[in-house]
Parts: sequence; structure tokens; C-alpha cells
Amino acid sequence: MNGVRFQALLQSCWLLVFVSPWLVGSHPQCLDYKPPFKPPEPLTFCTEYSQFGCCDSEQEQLIMRRYYLVMDFFDYSGYVACGKYIRSILCQECSPYAAHLYDAEDANTPMRKLPGLCGEYCTDFWHRCRSTLSLLTEDDETVEIEADRDKFCALLELKDRDYCYPNVLTNAELNTDLGAVRADPEGCLQLCLQEVANLLRNPVAMVHANDGTHRFFIAEQLGYVWAYLPNGSRIDKPFLNLTNAVLTSPWAGDERGFLCVAFHPRYKSTGKAYVYYSVSVKREERIRISEFTLSVNDMNVLDPASERILLEVVEPASNHNGGQLLFGYDGYLYIFIGDGGKAGDPFGEFGNAQNKSSLLGKVLRVDVDDNSSGPPYRIPPDNPFVKDPRARPEVYAYGVRNMWRCSVDRGDRLTRTGRGRLLCGDVGQNKFEEVDIITKGGNYGWRAKEGFSCYDKKLCSNSSLDDILPIFAYPHKLGKSVTGGYIYRGCEMPNLNGLYIFGDFMSGRLMSLKEDPSTGEWHYNEICMGKDQTCNFPKTINTYYKYIISFAEDEAGELYFLSTGSPSAAVPAGVMYKIIDPSRRAPPGKCHFTASPVTVKGKLSHFHPRERFVNRRKTTTAAPTATPIPTYTNTTFINRFVVTSSYPTAATTIRWTPTTADRHGTTTARLHAVPTPPIYSPTKTPTTQRPRVTYQPTTRKPEKSYQPTTRPAPKQHQTTSRYHSLATTEHLTKGRPTMPRPSFREVTTMRPPKTQKPNVLNVPKMSDKRLKGHAEEVDGSDGQNRVNKKGRGSKQTKVRHRKLKNGAVRLVSDGEKLPDRGRVEIHVKGEWGTVCDDLFDSKAGAVVCRQLGYPFVLRVARRAEMGEGSNLNILLDDVKCEGTEKTLLECKRAKIGEHNCSHKEDVGVVCGHDEFEEE
Repeated sequence: MNGVRFQALLQSCWLLVFVSPWLVGSHPQCLDYKPPFKPPEPLTFCTEYSQFGCCDSEQEQLIMRRYYLVMDFFDYSGYVACGKYIRSILCQECSPYAAHLYDAEDANTPMRKLPGLCGEYCTDFWHRCRSTLSLLTEDDETVEIEADRDKFCALLELKDRDYCYPNVLTNAELNTDLGAVRADPEGCLQLCLQEVANLLRNPVAMVHANDGTHRFFIAEQLGYVWAYLPNGSRIDKPFLNLTNAVLTSPWAGDERGFLCVAFHPRYKSTGKAYVYYSVSVKREERIRISEFTLSVNDMNVLDPASERILLEVVEPASNHNGGQLLFGYDGYLYIFIGDGGKAGDPFGEFGNAQNKSSLLGKVLRVDVDDNSSGPPYRIPPDNPFVKDPRARPEVYAYGVRNMWRCSVDRGDRLTRTGRGRLLCGDVGQNKFEEVDIITKGGNYGWRAKEGFSCYDKKLCSNSSLDDILPIFAYPHKLGKSVTGGYIYRGCEMPNLNGLYIFGDFMSGRLMSLKEDPSTGEWHYNEICMGKDQTCNFPKTINTYYKYIISFAEDEAGELYFLSTGSPSAAVPAGVMYKIIDPSRRAPPGKCHFTASPVTVKGKLSHFHPRERFVNRRKTTTAAPTATPIPTYTNTTFINRFVVTSSYPTAATTIRWTPTTADRHGTTTARLHAVPTPPIYSPTKTPTTQRPRVTYQPTTRKPEKSYQPTTRPAPKQHQTTSRYHSLATTEHLTKGRPTMPRPSFREVTTMRPPKTQKPNVLNVPKMSDKRLKGHAEEVDGSDGQNRVNKKGRGSKQTKVRHRKLKNGAVRLVSDGEKLPDRGRVEIHVKGEWGTVCDDLFDSKAGAVVCRQLGYPFVLRVARRAEMGEGSNLNILLDDVKCEGTEKTLLECKRAKIGEHNCSHKEDVGVVCGHDEFEEE
């Protein structure tokens, strides 16, 4: 029965009644370069646009006033003959296709003074009311052409017969379901994006404090939480810095780290926030839930000394860490914990998830109110298993595998329908991903079931299982790691109301579910990026980075998602995007809010978008050539093709625009290879290098008050882990955060990875003497003959050697000379020296390898395995790094030259291009 239901759901995937057909070239847009809207009140003058258009009552009044000013020049007979023409022409400012009629779709071109008319209509207008042209244009020079029909209509006629007036009103294709969400012929919803934040290192969450300031807070896996003002400026001082406590690594796919932050529902009065992160306690990995309070001196900083540990749970393995905190409308804190890791929940007779005496594989609910004295939390009296002696009282629901990203439904803005529902994405084992609605006491089936199918047949046949089925599940041909999302309940995008938008980390798909209120069934539609014409609005883009990490909601209810081109906690390739519906917006002024002022101490980093806007493109996007690679079938359609940049010194990451072709795996996929962090979209003709955006915050006084303005209208470890295997895609995501972004050229070829590995940023070719591990060997000769202009022979030029900076490193080996391995030697104050292996771990090795152009350290060699540097001094000892430093000198260490070791402890490293490559 479950399989039948699943098949039925898949068969309904392409049906969604609220979307309109996909129209080639259609692009409703107003003269303010924004989508049309439904007027809050019916129009009384331009009545044909009362239901949908570009005018509200205020704009209509201005048009009507202008109309009567023109008509004052006419007698009664002129009024009767020309009134309808004048009104119709003026009212085209209210047309949903106004931007096309006035040639205003491109903000860089001059706009027409009057709308484009169809040829026959223009001729009729000329015959009857030619003398009104100068009145309408308010330009006396047009009087000269009023007598010449050809010149008259050359000025007014629009050659596009589908969009000219009045044909645009009668074109059934253009007006069918006008204002509904656009969909292509296969039902894929066409949406656009707006870049909101960038240069993020695995952004795992974005939340708001619900305190009226409309700030938003972005958490990075390393352990940083950053505060942003409503205008997108970031406060330079972290809101919270737990990098010294958080257990994570720079390895791509590491699920450990800082995973979530949640604000108390009454944060404005309590000043409390809660965090979920991985720690190591006496070599034991744990999940820690802690409470922090706001600093008394700065409203944009949590007091690091205020940490109070609420709960710690021992993790048997390093994956399946869960990672969600949120407060329900009941005021309680919900904690979503994974099943403990490994594959198939192998712990105990039934696994952790079905064992109610374990906190693993559970949804917990606790009360953290009024906990200043006494225990850090209490048990809500209505928790479902409070009276069960075999269950932990914190358990609210069980049988979950590894829920990654959950949300609370705000409910319909008018009826409150759905308010308080908890929706979660639960990552599957090896067949299905699922979306669940969490209910009190519910059993969600794992490990008996995966999606709608049986995983453990013995448990699955148990009649006492009584599990709750997901509202939707999808197979691994669509994606392998679900990222839960939100039901849209914002104001700015009315069409999206009630639409649950979520994604998949591995495949990069954006997806949606819509509930049928009459049946309770949820219908599926994929989300695709609108084509250039559809997304041709200011500040909009239609590409995003593949690895969708999280979804988010701001204080006003608008929807966002965070993704990256390189899923490593050390690479700043993450971007946050706002989801935009190009088909319809809210009426002007409806979504207005006034944000409370924010007092900022210190500096601000102002937001600078790095993506290429759609409306700035001068050419269309070309589909790159592709070579199929069968070994990439485990990561679905995107990674069946490998992109190699024609610029050999640029690291590449995956960035793509999902289209119909993508979903079927054809070679017309719009797949881009870009530098990390990239700013690129391939075109048919080579483009010039875009200038690098640099952050240079202005110096401000120590204390200032930020008074926000009104809100503007929107102008993918193990195959069982949340991230799943990244072994086949890692060579596409090499990069290092500390290097400047290089210039790049258009992607022209796509080759298998064994043909050529993409070089890391600024790493020379192998023919260059500046090889990895030999950065100090620089030949200054340019290889050219120098000509003596006086003709008396040539003067030999001196070879110039580059002056090495403090902290430069090289790898030296006494045996086989390989550039990617050797004894670590560091250059400090004009001399080379060695480094002791005391405290030197993989994080310190990562710093060395990145300096030399390698994104990964494969292992650290101790006890002088790579040879002793006995002819050098020992310069560094007790080196302890976080993994993000630029050089070893920035790490915690003993003073330069001070040590308690010998050369028998000289450390070495082995670097590589791929975390999974063999030595």
C-alpha cells in the first residue's frame, strides 16, 4: 500500500493547478522594473487592469488627472472622438506588460514617452486624433510630424505584434492565468534569486531574533555567528565566536561543527540564544546544546563567558549529528538529534531511533523558561512519554534518522491555517529522502522504514510499529541528501503563499510541495531558475551554487537559502540567496515595516554583490560541450560532466542553473565552472574580466546609531551521512580562501578528471620553477633578449630574486623528490628553519598545504619521517592551528626559536588535490 501511495505521489509530480503555462518571451514587468501586482482596491478609471497590473489607486489618480488636463483642450465632439484613445494610451502605464510597451525592460536604454501601438490602431489614431500627439508627449517638436502618417506611426508603432497595444489585451496566450507562477511545459516553476550575502564558509543557518530590528544572523560551520543589518551590511565583530570549542575540520563533507543557533521567543527581554555544536571531551565526541546571554555592553555580541550547557549527548560516530534547534509557538525548545551515525542505525537490537531510552534519533522538547536558578531545563508536563519509565521524558517524537533543517509554519496570513506545524527533511540511507510533519509522540519509522519502503524487513513487519508516513519521499535519482525548507508565508510574493520550498544538498535541486486543503495530499513541483528574459529585473540572478546547505526565513517571512560551491568549512564560497517570484509582487506599500534602530560599535562591512545580474548580460548563455563520465552516476545529473576551465590557474567549483535539460541529464545543462569564490556566467562570446570586489569598510566613530529605512520591494564521509560521498566531486571544488581571486576566461571544454586536474588558485604550471613545495626558488629572468638601444652590444642584466615574506614555507625531502610532500621548513626573518611535531596536527598541515597551492593535507608525518633538517635551526614548536590561518606564524605557538625538541621531531606533511586521493 505504501508503494502504491508513493507511485501516486510521483505521478502527481508534474501537476499543479496554480501554475500557468510557460510562455516563450513573456515577461510581465512594470515601469519601475518590478513584477505586476493585484491592486488592493479595484481601479475605477483604468478598469481593464483592476485585477492585475502595475497601478494602485494613487497611480491611477495621477493618470486620470493627466487625462483631464489633455481633454481640456477639446470641445465636445473632440471629447467624443478622441477620449477613448487618450484614456487607453495613458492607462497602458497600468498594463502588466508596461515595461515592454514602453521599451523599459532594459534600464540602460531610453524609455518611450508613449506606449507602443499596433500598426492598424496607430493609423486609426492618426486619422481621428493626430493633433493630440504633442499634448500627450508634452513636446512641441512633435507637432511637425502630426501631419505625416509615416513619421507619426514610426514614432508610436511597436513592431512586435504580440505585445503592441491593443493586441496585448486580446492575446490569449499572454493573458491566460496572468500573474500566476510561471512554469515550463513540464511543470517546473520559474523563479529568480537575489544575492544577499557572500564569502561565507559553509553557512549552516540563518535566523532572526524577532526583536523588531530585522537583523539576520548567519552561522558558519567553523563556529562563527555574524550579525547583519537589514541593508545587508555585516558587523565586523562576530556575534558569537566558538571556533576554539567547536569540533570540525576543513575536510569537505565533515558533518561536525557549529550546526545551529536559535533565539528565545522573547529575546528582546531575555537576551538569550541557544546553540548546537560538536565538541570533543576527553577524546569523546559529543553534541552540546548551550545557552548564551547577550552582552551588557553590546547589543550585537553574545557574552562568551555566559555559556551554560543544557545538554550533552555522546556521538558513537562522527556523522548523523542532526543539528536543528527551534522554538515552537508553544514556547518550548525543540532539539533534533541524529541516530548516532554509521550506516543502518546498527546500535542495539532495534537501533537508537526506535529506542526511546536513548536521545539519539529523536526530536526532543524542553522548557528553558525561568531557568536562572535550578536545572537548565524542565520537562513540559504534556510531553508524550513523561509517564513511560522506559523512555526519556525529553522525547517528543522518535524513529528519525538524521533530520536536517526543520521549520515552524507561520500559518496563512489571513486564516492562520497551518500555524505551528513542524516540517522536517529527514536524510535517507541509500534509496529515499523524505519530508515529514512532526507530531507529538509520533514514530517516523527509521530503521524499519526508509521513506515509504521497508529498510529492516523484520522491524517493518512488526504490527506495533504504527509509524507516521512522510508527506513526500523521493528516490536517489532526484537527490541523495534532503535539505528541509519552509512554507512561504511572507508578504512580498503572494503567489508563493503556502508553498513548501526545500532542496537537496547533493543534486542541487530546488523543489516545492503544495497542500491540497480538500484532500490533505501534497503535490510536488520542481523549481527551476527562470530564463534570462524571465529574471530580467534589477538585482536579480538566475544561477546559484549547487550544494544547498540550509533554508532560512527573515523577520518579515521572506524566504532564503544558503549554498556553496565548495562544501568545506574553510572555503569562503558560500552565498545566501533570496527567492524571488518574477510573476507577481505585493502592491506597493503593503509590505512596509519600520525596523527598530541598532546601535553598532566598531566597523561595518558593506554588502557588495559578486554575482552577474541578469539585466546586465549582453549575450545569451551558451551550453558548454560535455564529455559523459560513467563513474559519476552516483551523484546524479550534475556531476555526470566535468568542467575544466580554459584558464589553467583557476580553481573550479560547480555552479549551475537547473533547467528542463538538467533534469534529464542532457548535455545542454547550463553548468558553469568558476573560480572560488566565483563571479561567472559563460556566454557565447568571451567576456572581459570583471573587477574584483574588495571589502573596504569605512572608518567610523566608535559608537553610532543605525536607523534603518523602510524595506524596499524586491527590485550535497559515508554514503549514509547527511552530505553523502563527495569523493567523486571534490576535484571540482578546489580552492583556498586566502588567495586573491584571479582573472578567468570563458569555459570552453569539459574533460574527464584524469586528463587534467584543475590547478589551485595562483599555482603555476609544472613547467614553472615556482612549484608547490619550492616557492622560494624564483628565477627572475624573463627569458627574452634585452636589446641595447645604442647598438654597442647588450648589457647583462642582474637576476632579481623575490624577497620572501615571513611565514613562507617549503617542503624538503631527503629521498624521492616530490613537490607535494616533505619536511616542513619555514622562512622567518631571513632564515629557513624546521618545525617540531609537538601539537602539530592536520589543521596545521592544512595551513601549510594551502600556502603551497594544495587544498588538502593527506597526512602529517612525525618523528622526522621526511628527514632531519640538522643543518637548520628549529624555529617553531608547539604549533596549534585552527586551520584557517594564512601562515603558521598566525597559529598559537611558542616564541620563534624557543623549543624543547630536537631534529628527530621535525614534522612533515603530504598534500594533495583531493582528500580521497591515494598517496
